[in-house]
Amino acid sequence: MFGLPATTLIPAVLVFLAVAFGTISLAILVDIAQERRRRVDALRQLRDFTNQVQGEGPGLLRGMEAHLPPWLAPIASRVPAFEDAQLMLEQGGSSMTLARFLVISAGLTVALGLSVLVLTLMWPAALLAAVAGGLAPYLVFRHKRNKRFYNFEEQLPEAIDMLGRAIRAGHPLSSGLKMVADEAGEPVASEFKRTHEEHRFGLAFEDALLAMADRVQIVDVRILVTAILIQREVGGNLAEVLDNLSTVIRARFTIRRQLRVYTAQGRFSGYVLAVLPIAVGSAVYSLNPPYIKLLFTDPIGKLMLLTAVIFQIIGFLWIRKIVDIEI
Repeated sequence: MFGLPATTLIPAVLVFLAVAFGTISLAILVDIAQERRRRVDALRQLRDFTNQVQGEGPGLLRGMEAHLPPWLAPIASRVPAFEDAQLMLEQGGSSMTLARFLVISAGLTVALGLSVLVLTLMWPAALLAAVAGGLAPYLVFRHKRNKRFYNFEEQLPEAIDMLGRAIRAGHPLSSGLKMVADEAGEPVASEFKRTHEEHRFGLAFEDALLAMADRVQIVDVRILVTAILIQREVGGNLAEVLDNLSTVIRARFTIRRQLRVYTAQGRFSGYVLAVLPIAVGSAVYSLNPPYIKLLFTDPIGKLMLLTAVIFQIIGFLWIRKIVDIEI
């Protein structure tokens, strides 16, 4: 690989595999400990609920700390980024805990950093690889969250139409949410079902709707929740409001698809510019290996290669920022 001797490549691979398997084992142990703690907490909460019903103790308090190990809860309460990461996992529809997410991120950071350090003996390259490894899980789950939001927004007009038909048929709004949860597709069904279940188990209807708006951070969902809350305060024809809202959301979604068509050339240019140096370098290496080996053996070549990678990443992100137009 790139003309590197086996005495350098094999230790780098072994370091990466050792740290990767160690990270997986640690993540499994964290999951086992978390599951055991959840069982103990569930039993304690049932006892607290029994005491609450009998008037013998305080009610149940739930928060992010209930989902974290004891050593992580004090840190999470002082660092807002931990709460944002937990919310991102929930928004992406993942059942992964925050502790497991942090363990995997730390493991990839150490694995890639040490592997690149053994492979190249360059601290800047190892630091860049460590940062890339630590950001990889975050980027993956953020992509899952964005994809889930996109599917939610695509299915939202049909869910609103279904809710309007239920109201016209004489059903209360809570029953309309139940109908959407039973008949709509994912991820709309799960979010409406959670809202309905929270209201059914005692949470105020307004708080349940606001909780859904906090989980699904889409402008259309906030408009829907605001329209429902205003109608409950001042009255009015909610079915007609929902019909108008459904029409507006469909129009916005159509405009967004048109913008994706208009910006397709810019996005394709970003992909080409990102892949082109790798393709050209591989082609030149296959034709004249000593000409490319200087980039991996000479100190100036290593610095030039590292600089090129950094500027490639900056250019790709810059192009994505330019073509990303919000509506």
